[in-house]
Amino acid sequence: MSAPESDAKTRTELEAAAFRRLVGHLRERTDVQNIDLMNLAGFCRNCLSRWYREEAATQGITIADPDAREIVYGMPYKEWQAKYQKDASADQKAGFDKANAAH
Repeated sequence: MSAPESDAKTRTELEAAAFRRLVGHLRERTDVQNIDLMNLAGFCRNCLSRWYREEAATQGITIADPDAREIVYGMPYKEWQAKYQKDASADQKAGFDKANAAH
């Protein structure tokens, strides 16, 4: 079943709402480490913030990397790291190396 026909404005609004929900979900799930996201999905919060920054650049908008990360993390990245980031386990590192060797 395909999505109902909609105009470009409605589609953009729906996509923006879905993006905000994804960001909100990632902000709530501080227990999920970026390396886990990378190992399972091939992207993490940093990727999302980079995509945001890159898309802004296509519109002629310059967003510094720390500012883009704060949009996704909901706080400065260094603060998030200090509060929530854990050292990666040997298994997490091995999974990351295996996933990236395929690229």
